[in-house]
Amino acid sequence: MKYKLIQRANPQDRSQSKWYASPVNDGKVSQKNIAADIVELSSLSRGDVANVIESLLDTLPKYLLMGKSVSLGDFGTLRLSFTSQGVEDPQQFNTSMISTPKVVFTPSVDFKAKIEKVSFEKEATA
Repeated sequence: MKYKLIQRANPQDRSQSKWYASPVNDGKVSQKNIAADIVELSSLSRGDVANVIESLLDTLPKYLLMGKSVSLGDFGTLRLSFTSQGVEDPQQFNTSMISTPKVVFTPSVDFKAKIEKVSFEKEATA
């Protein structure tokens, strides 16, 4: 994985700056590209794979909004989370104090192990 160095203010002492490694985004891979790769690994057609991915994307929010954690086997688990403002008295609380929910992904042990095998390479500068 490529990285570049970026100078930022030190969070402990804003009067100083330090250099931090930052991942280099090398573009996006589309759902269509992923489907094509899966077709090469299976006996399914491109349409079958695309249909399964679309159906998964249509179904996930339903379960997350029900308050369920969604386990995707060796990939990991998705769940919704949010924060809220605090109040002294429960009678003072209202739902406008709740932040917009965020999706939290927890990789499985196997998936995490594969990602941890990463090697780093500094981006070549022009």
